[in-house]
Amino acid sequence: MHMQLLNNDRVIIFDRTDFGRSNLSLPNGKCRNDPNDQALKHDCTAHSAEYNVLTNSIRPLMIQTDTWCSSGAVSADGNLIQTGGSNDGERVVRIFQPCSTCDWQEISNGLSARRWYATNHILPDGRIIVIGGRQQFNYEFYPKSTATSTNNQLFSLPFLSQTNDIYEDNLYPFVYHNVDGNLFIFANNQSILFNYTTNSVVKTFPQIPDGNARNYPSTGSSVLLPLNLNNLLMEAEVLICGGAPRGSIQQANSGKFIGALKTCGRIRITDPNPTWTMETMPLARVMGDMTLLPNGQVLIINGAARGVAGWEMGRDPVFYPVLYLPNNPADSSRFQVLNPSSIPRMYHSTAILLRDGRVLVGGSNPHQYYKFTGVLYPTELSLEAFSPPYLDSEYSGIRPAITAPVSYTKLKYGQRLAIHFSVSNTTVDKKKVQVTMVSPTFTTHSFSMNQRVLILNTRRLQVVTKSSYAIAVKTPNSAFLAPAGYYLLYVVHQNVPSEGVWVHIQG
Repeated sequence: MHMQLLNNDRVIIFDRTDFGRSNLSLPNGKCRNDPNDQALKHDCTAHSAEYNVLTNSIRPLMIQTDTWCSSGAVSADGNLIQTGGSNDGERVVRIFQPCSTCDWQEISNGLSARRWYATNHILPDGRIIVIGGRQQFNYEFYPKSTATSTNNQLFSLPFLSQTNDIYEDNLYPFVYHNVDGNLFIFANNQSILFNYTTNSVVKTFPQIPDGNARNYPSTGSSVLLPLNLNNLLMEAEVLICGGAPRGSIQQANSGKFIGALKTCGRIRITDPNPTWTMETMPLARVMGDMTLLPNGQVLIINGAARGVAGWEMGRDPVFYPVLYLPNNPADSSRFQVLNPSSIPRMYHSTAILLRDGRVLVGGSNPHQYYKFTGVLYPTELSLEAFSPPYLDSEYSGIRPAITAPVSYTKLKYGQRLAIHFSVSNTTVDKKKVQVTMVSPTFTTHSFSMNQRVLILNTRRLQVVTKSSYAIAVKTPNSAFLAPAGYYLLYVVHQNVPSEGVWVHIQG
């Protein structure tokens, strides 16, 4: 249900504590005793795990409180800050530090309000904003100030109540930090630009043209398209794809499963008078995951062709991933249908980018409890590594390999940086080289929180030897563009990325 890559190349995975027994035992005879649990009050199985990408191994972790439909973000120091959930977890803050022996730390009443289906975003000042959730038309910040200040308060956000219809349809709102320091917030079919420092709406955007809902449970997906720091005028564009037509929830509740949306909406949120441009996907999709790749392309994967998100509410899994090429002309050439998988990835599945350029895909459980037999779409325990086309062997000769900087290099804002890389079988054209920084995401319910790709300002390319090169870049000049924290740095040659190296940017 939830996944997050950390800077030690390990992925933290978890679902809920109230599904019943899982198939992964807790270590050393540990058991969770929870009198509030609605499924199993004494449970010796794990509902969270650390997946080691490099060794392909699993370490069980212990979560005490219910994380069902919760949210998260990675702090500037690299810790996973995970918030909310259901039942006894709805006001809990959980912290996971990336280390080989670490486990969850939990803070009771770490939140001021109950947060179920909320969205988190890291801010330039290092705080995390937690927005919305079921019947929560407000937001708050974490960490809380130890002194008495506005940092400890709940702040009203009427936009969330205005977009809350009979089926809600505004849960897990899409939230992005714009280049001007304000937040873009999309809920249901509406969006605003919001100044969280003054608690005021800066701009109201037009309704998405088809008027259909795009947030849970009419679940579409969304990305902030790559920010190109080479442009004199900084532009930011949001892309939203898929979802369910109006009436789909009511129909699914009565056993009728309406076809999902095939449309995408794209809007440049930095324009003075922004408008939506609508595009048509090759395949209809609800509950899809949209993952930004290191070359700036968008992978659309997982989901269903009919129905909505929720228990037993989706039908016809979509096995074919689609690649979206944002810089291609605005026609069908922006979409490429890729080779299919064979495993249904429906409700409660996830997808995240790994350092080596693959996409880790896992989960799927459209049931109230674990159900492995006797159902249309059984609970799915497998992980898959999806390889985008750029990992095909035919591109191995043009694939770059970074030789410097090494992982965990510390960067400053506006810093000039020399990146050294090699390419084995071709001469590099400087016009076909980019350097990107990618933030690791917290992914759940078809939305990757804090997802961000920056195309760094490139100064010059130098040939060092026949197969090695150096390229000069400038790092983002402010935390508005790249909030402090760990990023993956890639060299991209002819749309083929290197493996990433971890860098840590801070003021």
